[in-house]
Amino acid sequence: MAEPFYITTAINYPNGRPHIGHAYEGIATDVMARFQRARGRDVRFVTGTDEHGLKMDQTARKLNRATIALADEMSGYFREMADSLNLSYDDFVRTTEPRHHAASVELWRRMEAAGDLYLDRYEGWYSVRDEAFYDESELIEGEGGDKLSPQGTPVEWTAEETWFFRLSNYQDKLLAYYRDNPDFIRPESRRNEVMRFVEGGLKDLSVSRTSFDWGVPVPNSEGHVMYVWVDALTTYMTGVGFPDADGEMFRKYWPANIHMIGKDIVRFHAVYWPAFLMSAGLPVPRQVFAHGFLLARGGEKMSKSAGNVVDPMELAERFGVDNLRYFFLREIAFGQDGSYSPEAIVNRANAELANSFGNLAQRTLSMIFKNCDGTLSDAYTPAEADLALESTVRDACRTELPREFEALNFSAGLEAWMRAVFACNQYVDEQAPWALRKTDPERMVAVLMTLFRCVRHLAIAVRPVVPQSADLLLDQLGISAGERDFAALDDNEWFARLVASGFGLEQPQGVFPRLELPEGEPA
Repeated sequence: MAEPFYITTAINYPNGRPHIGHAYEGIATDVMARFQRARGRDVRFVTGTDEHGLKMDQTARKLNRATIALADEMSGYFREMADSLNLSYDDFVRTTEPRHHAASVELWRRMEAAGDLYLDRYEGWYSVRDEAFYDESELIEGEGGDKLSPQGTPVEWTAEETWFFRLSNYQDKLLAYYRDNPDFIRPESRRNEVMRFVEGGLKDLSVSRTSFDWGVPVPNSEGHVMYVWVDALTTYMTGVGFPDADGEMFRKYWPANIHMIGKDIVRFHAVYWPAFLMSAGLPVPRQVFAHGFLLARGGEKMSKSAGNVVDPMELAERFGVDNLRYFFLREIAFGQDGSYSPEAIVNRANAELANSFGNLAQRTLSMIFKNCDGTLSDAYTPAEADLALESTVRDACRTELPREFEALNFSAGLEAWMRAVFACNQYVDEQAPWALRKTDPERMVAVLMTLFRCVRHLAIAVRPVVPQSADLLLDQLGISAGERDFAALDDNEWFARLVASGFGLEQPQGVFPRLELPEGEPA
């Protein structure tokens, strides 16, 4: 049986259209999901939209629209983004769905049965934009003396009857869990941040609202709707069949292997969420990975309120989906903040995908097509240089890239992959197969077959990042759909089988065209 692997994006808040930050997280999550499938895991990948809360209600009122109508429209844009970016999700969960309401109610009932919910009155600071409560000590002073959240968002004084969750009871349990599971929160900087917060003392958390009604109703408590984060976090279990905790899907995939989130919501996922689950008697996710922000020009965080958002679908259409996917995973050390520009996307795609790997593949296949009539041969004795190159490529594709991807070090994995590409191009220059055609045809065949084998390795290894392009290339190489995972890289007989099948190369087609920056485009 394949080992299960469950991964999620954060559940996107759709009070506006998706921006490039949403795309960045979705791409990274998809690459990890595809990578694990290629490693033989039974993967479930869930994304969706978090449609409740005061912010959605206020946005709909400003637009003079029904909140559900706004949610329907905006959720559709997020699904469109996921499809446009070729995200291989297995389920798209909306928090307005009846199945999700049932999951949220079941979690609430479990926490109530544990004695962790009580009715009281909340008075304190609340950020509508963050959908978060803040202690007075956490606030910062803005221009003009206004109080702001730690994220720099406006806060307002809130006073209402509310249900509380006994978060204070879980301080020691959480700290013990962090100590026993050091990889639960990554990267290390986020783990240290959460540890300091919890060690500073936890107060009970308000988990219902009565000032509006756009949310999941609290069972047997008229006028109360669940705090949006109780509802939103439960989505991760909705996507694997909860509230049927005894069902096959839930037992197979829960707890989640990775929640992929932005660093600004780590507290909700690494403090509140595990505490809710502990209270409910359910397993805690194995890891929360908080990636950095994708910054706009000038180093500012992209947000709808700042008015500096970029439509990811426009970028994908303009530069190509695979080019965009590769850029974000290669350019930015995952877990740290990063930035982008049209010029940077073009330069990275041209230098590495088009000029380096694309040119390597095109030259190799074109020379085989032209000089060998498209025919493959295994009737040659590899020279030391051939064996050395294949060893370099195998190490990069079978060991280095997988090791780094497992640790979510995508840029480091792709750096190892690029070193192998560079080694292949250096080998081409040194061996000069175009000259060998006249001086040593047998040696030319050995060089071209070595390159053919290496291109296959490289295409399979990078396939989770650029799936459409890699598949177009592997089609030309005659590699079947069932032989494109990492296990295939351990198959030493594939080339002999391909030769024996009589496979012949057709006129090769480039799969990584060069990009052009439109004239006048700012860098």
